[in-house]
Amino acid sequence: MSVTVFTKPRCPQCEATKRQFTKQGIDFDVVDLTENPERLAELQEAGYRQAPVVVTEESSWAGYRPDLIKQYSLTAQKVNA
Repeated sequence: MSVTVFTKPRCPQCEATKRQFTKQGIDFDVVDLTENPERLAELQEAGYRQAPVVVTEESSWAGYRPDLIKQYSLTAQKVNA
């Protein structure tokens, strides 16, 4: 299972999201949207209006969502069991 966290600098919600994934033991890739304007444009066209944007194989969301991170963690644990 893969997770990508699209972030921006000095973003408290981005940092909280990364900390929560780390706490849950979930590996993730980080993409800085300030260094990837084309990806930022794609996410904005898809309707995302805030950072971070988290993309997994099965879902995606914007903002700090500890409930969805926990849900993803539980699903990943079942898959890896």
